[in-house]
Amino acid sequence: MRFLFYGLCGWGLEIFWTGLGSLLRHDSNLTGKTYLWMFPIYGLAGLLFEPLHWRISDLAWPIRGLIWMSAIFAVEYTSGWLIRTATGQCPWDYSGVRLEVDGLIRLDYAPLWFTVGLLFELVHRTLLRLL
Repeated sequence: MRFLFYGLCGWGLEIFWTGLGSLLRHDSNLTGKTYLWMFPIYGLAGLLFEPLHWRISDLAWPIRGLIWMSAIFAVEYTSGWLIRTATGQCPWDYSGVRLEVDGLIRLDYAPLWFTVGLLFELVHRTLLRLL
């Protein structure tokens, strides 16, 4: 159940984020998108991050944010590398974008992942209360 929840939350967040990007490009359609690959990645990452949340919960929020940022970068890089190795391409390709690493991650997303990680803590706690 939590896998499905995290997968759907991840999809929703990604569609919202890419829709905001279209707004910044002056695309009045506000088109957001995601990839089918992302559902299991978000679902598994959420389950993987739950024990991490408990291990770091006593740390100050800036330290937790840095840990989340690093963990999200690690999952994004690893999953992108695995997909590219298996299929010959990664659905997201940051090649040629400023501050990209192997076309798999964008270092300029660090503040976003910092924030998303801290939001995950809130989502995780809320989910546990509901279940």
